[in-house]
Amino acid sequence: MTTPPRLVMKFGGTSVADLERIRNAASRVKREVEAGYHVAVVVSAMAGETNRLVGYVREAAATPGANSPGFYDAREYDSVVASGEQVTSGLMAIVLQEMGVLARSWAGWQAPVTTTSAHGSARITGIDTTKIEERFGQGMHAVIAGFQGVSPEGRITTLGRGGSDTSAVAFAAALGAERCDIYTDVDGVYTTDPRIERKARKLARISFEEMLELASLGAKVLQTRSVELAMNHGVKLMVRSSFSDDPGTLVCPEEEIVEKNVVSGIAAERGQAKVTLLKVADRPGVAASIFGPLAEGGVNVDMIVQNISEDGFTDMTFSCAEDDVARAKHLLENAEPKIGYREIVVDDDVAKVSVVGVGMRSHSGVAQTMFSALASDGVNIKVITTSEIKVSVLISRKYLELAVQSLHAAFGLDKV
Repeated sequence: MTTPPRLVMKFGGTSVADLERIRNAASRVKREVEAGYHVAVVVSAMAGETNRLVGYVREAAATPGANSPGFYDAREYDSVVASGEQVTSGLMAIVLQEMGVLARSWAGWQAPVTTTSAHGSARITGIDTTKIEERFGQGMHAVIAGFQGVSPEGRITTLGRGGSDTSAVAFAAALGAERCDIYTDVDGVYTTDPRIERKARKLARISFEEMLELASLGAKVLQTRSVELAMNHGVKLMVRSSFSDDPGTLVCPEEEIVEKNVVSGIAAERGQAKVTLLKVADRPGVAASIFGPLAEGGVNVDMIVQNISEDGFTDMTFSCAEDDVARAKHLLENAEPKIGYREIVVDDDVAKVSVVGVGMRSHSGVAQTMFSALASDGVNIKVITTSEIKVSVLISRKYLELAVQSLHAAFGLDKV
């Protein structure tokens, strides 16, 4: 007897925002079941629910006591915020049952999804699909609460914002699924944000590497870690809309894309800041003394520029998320005796704009085209960083829309 193919379908918060939308999502699941798939559905919390739960935690921890105001037990935080996905999974299972589809819900600890003990940002270490596969054999489909797992200590953990995407990809890999469909409120991956550039085009296919770069550079379609996991395990992703039957965008290996554009997309991210340490002693180990404390403090540093040394001193500039600036300053001030610098200067009115494309590997002149296009529109570049398939610049935030539109046209992304 041939084993039916397996499919993972993930529905984000906007796709399950209320019962009407849950029924809409369930009808899509039923369609795939009738097509012959064993389906594992991974769901997020209803839109806004996680924020509501986080608000309760912060309000509950606002009274001074054993902990400082605003500090809370991360294990209990996970216990609270994970409940949003459990509600959705139960409702989805009930709706599917009402539609005649055999289904049951699974919390992260029931599968189980084992994770590290880093509450609030745990990483998946393994998934035991034995019980789910047994139910597949009985003709029953799975509805899994995304975003959550269980620590070695037996406590509920959560995977960080957007973690349901990671849950879905991890289950697709563990189950050997044919594909992982990510249903959201957009109908695919676009050449840039359509809210900024009305001529943005939906891509039929995009490589894992390009998607990973775009996700890490500000594109909000997929969580970065989920794309990395998909690439490492060869899980094909289909990004599609919950509200239309239009074709989506397939995220797949580069070799499956026949037409490789030099540039496939433009990413933009507003919430950036530029931090500069003035008059740092130019000596071996100084970079480690700066970025070591930042890494240990959980500050994710992006662009790094070191000026030419003069009289034994240099300036060190890096970019980070705007929300991390206060923590970065605190960490650097505490490390000042070891680092040695004159002043910290922060520019929190910047944005990052990036061009991404696997075609850069075999085509020269991408940076020149980018810089010329920005210069022609009077956009000054503050910081530049490059990789094999991307060029990123830091610019004044007020020029973000202009820069995206200019680059989109310069690389011909508005043409079919």
